[in-house]
Amino acid sequence: MKLFKQLMADRIGFTSLSFITVVLAVGACAPWAAPHDPNEVELKLKFAGASWTYWLGNDHLGRCVLSRLIYGIRPSVLWVLGALLVCVFLGAVLGFVAGYFRGKIDSAIMRVCDVMLSFPGYVMTLAIVGVLGTGLDNILIAFIAMKWAWFARVIRAAVLQYSDADYVRFAKTLGAGHLRIMAKHVVPVSLPEIAVIASSAFGSMMLQVSGLSFLGLGIQAPYAEWGMMLNEARSVMFVKPELMMAPGLAIMLIVAAVNFLTDSLQTALDPKLLTAGRGARSRRGSLPGLKLQGRETA
Repeated sequence: MKLFKQLMADRIGFTSLSFITVVLAVGACAPWAAPHDPNEVELKLKFAGASWTYWLGNDHLGRCVLSRLIYGIRPSVLWVLGALLVCVFLGAVLGFVAGYFRGKIDSAIMRVCDVMLSFPGYVMTLAIVGVLGTGLDNILIAFIAMKWAWFARVIRAAVLQYSDADYVRFAKTLGAGHLRIMAKHVVPVSLPEIAVIASSAFGSMMLQVSGLSFLGLGIQAPYAEWGMMLNEARSVMFVKPELMMAPGLAIMLIVAAVNFLTDSLQTALDPKLLTAGRGARSRRGSLPGLKLQGRETA
């Protein structure tokens, strides 16, 4: 709750969180938010410009660009978020077990993680997609198969610093069970760091999905996806640049919002960063004379 209040006090963090929430809500309500059927072909409207009926114009098949952009939120953001949650859940379970119990359990889990992390991520993703076939589902399966190990290792490192805390030792002395200790003393203090780790990986996964779809390995036509929309508009990028600009800006804005939110979460989590930011703002506010002097000399 304290972390949420600090995040709300940060303008950039609040704006980023609000923007991401609106995008997710629009994607979830795409059948009602989209003005037209995203797969409806109107060849007479091929490459038509923006109008009151079609705010962002039409593509090479006369389909509504805005509707396809809205429906593209689902595979580009919502499905990626679902795969991220699965990765975080698997990594968190194994990371908590390894960081709390240590010993042979920790060693066994970390050796498996070492093996999984020894393979280049992009190469293994392409290999899994090559075996399973093209499609967004297979890309997300590849993400889950490869990224859980990274989350497990990072979350284990976060749990290690709390599993030896005095209050955890005191709870063990009182005879509290392991599950109770983890649920009451370890998980709550680790959740903010897990949120930072997950948010930082969210933007990267969206870029990878869009990049693979741009290469033709992701979701297939006629379904809408931002990376595939970029690929479809590539042949007319110099004649109709707005067709590439719409999905490109959508990817850039959502990834930038996620990155800004990650920075705000990290600042709210680390008191040193929060204090440093407040000190910098107070110093800027206490030196108005220097600003006036700079303006005068200029």
